[in-house]
Amino acid sequence: MNKKNAIIALVILVIVCVNLILALNYFIQARQIQVLQKEKSQQQVNTRVVNFLALFIQKVLKVDKEVSFEDRLTLENSVRGIDDAEILVKWEKFTQSSNESQIQQSVKDLLESLVNKITN
Repeated sequence: MNKKNAIIALVILVIVCVNLILALNYFIQARQIQVLQKEKSQQQVNTRVVNFLALFIQKVLKVDKEVSFEDRLTLENSVRGIDDAEILVKWEKFTQSSNESQIQQSVKDLLESLVNKITN
């Protein structure tokens, strides 16, 4: 009877150890998934920022004429798609600028915010 109890106790101990190892692996994997999801989310934001930046350069900085309504709408939708309050404030400051010096300063501020968003 003692041998039988010892074997049962050993089997229970092995099962408990296996469960602890599996639980530890589960929590490690769950943490890695969270890190990967956060990185993926940041990459998606970076992609939206880069896409807006490319569009801004193409439609605003490289043209010598007034930006068309369709281009302004595209830019507006793109900047709102970034879903960043700071960038949106800088964008609105740019769109509401009235003289050349304000426009230049607001463009610099907007570009700085975009670059900071990508690098952080």
